[in-house]
Amino acid sequence: MADGSTRRRIIYQGRKIDLALQSVDLSDGSTADREVVIHRGAVALLPMVDRDHVCLLKNYRYTVGRTLWEVPAGTIDAGESPDVTASRELTEETGYLAGCMTRIAEWLVSPGVMTERMFLYLCENLVSGPPAHQPDERMEPVVVAWDEAVRMVDDGRIEDAKSILAILLYDRRRVP
Repeated sequence: MADGSTRRRIIYQGRKIDLALQSVDLSDGSTADREVVIHRGAVALLPMVDRDHVCLLKNYRYTVGRTLWEVPAGTIDAGESPDVTASRELTEETGYLAGCMTRIAEWLVSPGVMTERMFLYLCENLVSGPPAHQPDERMEPVVVAWDEAVRMVDDGRIEDAKSILAILLYDRRRVP
C-alpha cells in the first residue's frame, strides 16, 4: 500500500489537525508505529499591491512567543477548495480583494511527519478594504517594497519557511 492510510489509527481529533499512529513496515521485516499529523492543507498568499510592493503580515505566533514577518496564509476548511480558501484568507488577513489570483506552486510542508500540502497564490489587481481578523489572531498587514522583502529573507528577518519559499519562488519568476 503506497500511503499506508488504511493502517492509520486516529488517536486525537482536533480543530485543525488529527494525530494518528501509522503502522509501517521496516526493512528488517518488523513493523513499528509512527506518529502522523493529518492536516487538510493550507494556502499561502503573495498579495502584490503593485509591481514593486507586497503586503506582508506582522503576525504574533503564540507557539514561538513572538511576532514574525509572514506572507498571509490559512488552513483550508473542511469541504473548501484551495481557491476558495485563498480568496477568503486574503480578505480576512489583509482586507484586500484580488482581481486576479493565480496558483503558482504547491509543496508538502513536512512529509516526514505530516500530510499538509500548501498552495501558493499570486494575488494581483488588489482593491483595499478592512481586514476581518479572527479573535485569536494578532496580526498587522504591512506593505513592503519587494526588494526589501527579499532582503528580509536574506538577512533572517523573515524566518517562517512558507514565507521564505513563497518570496524566493516568486522572485525567481519575476521579470526585472
